[in-house]
Amino acid sequence: MVKNILLLFSFVFFVQICFAQKGADTIHYRKVYYFAGTGLALPIGKTKEVLSPKLFAGSMGLDISLKNSKYYVYPAIYTFKFDFDQKIDDPTYNHTIKNGNASIYMLSLAAGTRKQMKRLNTYVYAGPSFGLVNEPRAQQIESIVNIKYDSNFAVGAKVGLGADYKFKSFFLGGEVGYMGHFTKIQQRPFHALTILFGLKSDITRLSEKVVDIITPTTNP
Repeated sequence: MVKNILLLFSFVFFVQICFAQKGADTIHYRKVYYFAGTGLALPIGKTKEVLSPKLFAGSMGLDISLKNSKYYVYPAIYTFKFDFDQKIDDPTYNHTIKNGNASIYMLSLAAGTRKQMKRLNTYVYAGPSFGLVNEPRAQQIESIVNIKYDSNFAVGAKVGLGADYKFKSFFLGGEVGYMGHFTKIQQRPFHALTILFGLKSDITRLSEKVVDIITPTTNP
């Protein structure tokens, strides 16, 4: 299933590049947008042996147009919550967790391409990601069970495709993505399908003010 999903994303990415914007992009030229989304992260493959979805996945990112505005960079933070079943005994603790809570926080540094069709835009992106995976652990001391979280650094990749529609002062959009880690969780690979919906707002003026504050101009 994971291979099929990756092949599908690769095909869509190829089609998007081949039929990328040819005319001028009248919406994104020299723009910076803030995107906030919420939805689900669905474990796939062997990841389902350890993790199961919860009703929360979130993202916060910046859509920064390049000189050629059909291309953009997309740094984003993703937060995922899962139900967790521990499969590997940890000798540091005397209990095994079942139906616990695990969380994943990842920073993705992606780049992509888009196509404008009047107010409707389609896009694809891909890039590396890295962050923290927090797994619960349980230690019983007499009648008290202490829950702690074991944090591990994770490195992976994030790809996605989606569309958004421009209203008067904001965009409404949705995307489907895939995140995979090169590191493992409970000796299983991490693969997840992400489904996110949210709003995109123009923060170009705010970003320009921040740049002016950081690098003020000096009069001769």
